[in-house]
Amino acid sequence: MSMMLLECRNLSKTYGQAAGNALNNVNLGLTRGKIIGLLGPNGSGKTTLIKLINGLLAPTAGEVLINGKAPGPESKMAISYLPDKTYLADWMRVEQILDFFVDFYADFDKARAMDMLHSLQINPNLVFKTLSKGTQEKVQLVLVMSRRAQLYLLDEPIGGVDPAARDFILRTIITNYSSDATIIIATHLIADVESILDEVIFINRGHIVAYDNVDNIRASRGQSVDEMFREVFAC
Repeated sequence: MSMMLLECRNLSKTYGQAAGNALNNVNLGLTRGKIIGLLGPNGSGKTTLIKLINGLLAPTAGEVLINGKAPGPESKMAISYLPDKTYLADWMRVEQILDFFVDFYADFDKARAMDMLHSLQINPNLVFKTLSKGTQEKVQLVLVMSRRAQLYLLDEPIGGVDPAARDFILRTIITNYSSDATIIIATHLIADVESILDEVIFINRGHIVAYDNVDNIRASRGQSVDEMFREVFAC
């Protein structure tokens, strides 16, 4: 198995002449066994990059490779994706949603999902639309992390929940992925996720402006990731 899990080569995406480039000549190579923060302000290109990796958008130029291959049926099997918006049928009970995932994904582990629901004190018999926004986001994360995937793409997993719920969500992330998988967490809430990150990618206006190891940032710059982010983006 190749150590290079994800490659982006001269990757660009344009939505139209007036809109300009959402991504501009992005080059990345990511290996396995990492939790990586994709960090940038709102509108910086985080979601566009994640959708390109997931095969939901087609590049304007360049290419994305997962395990050396372009997005397609094989990459869909390797990627578990948490979008930034709710996508589940709100009339279903939580356990019905789990059963739907069992039917849809060969690598979905229902027992693992039920254990996570129990640890998060979520009743699987409740109807999804009756849950609070924070609990709905927890359920979506449980679904994503219960797959035995190689690459987890989490788009703003803590953006709409309170600080207590964020702690639950981050704990769920770090305790439910294997050492040969990689997690990409796209967020602008740097301080909340910094403690679990191995590496960070800074993105702004469609450009990768920094990619580094978290320990190296702290050692070489004498800064936290949050402090570096505020300096780079002057916020």
